[in-house]
Amino acid sequence: METVTNNDQLITRIERALDSMRPYLEADGGNVKVLEITENKTVRLELMGSCGSCPMSAMTFKGGLEEAILKAVPEIARVEAVNITPAF
Repeated sequence: METVTNNDQLITRIERALDSMRPYLEADGGNVKVLEITENKTVRLELMGSCGSCPMSAMTFKGGLEEAILKAVPEIARVEAVNITPAF
């Protein structure tokens, strides 16, 4: 079982990885929020602002946010966003 301290350390590392992407998100009126880390090491994110409704959000998520987290925090098994807008 994960301790609160270990989870806090993971969240800190995840936030640092996301901070590298935030200037790009904020430039387009968006941001990202960590909702939780599950027991199976899945990070759940919420895309906020214009990122939550952008048709490019799936690409931003896959090519930017997910990649940054998995590279910086290899203990994370999976990253998912709860509100990605499907591309048409």
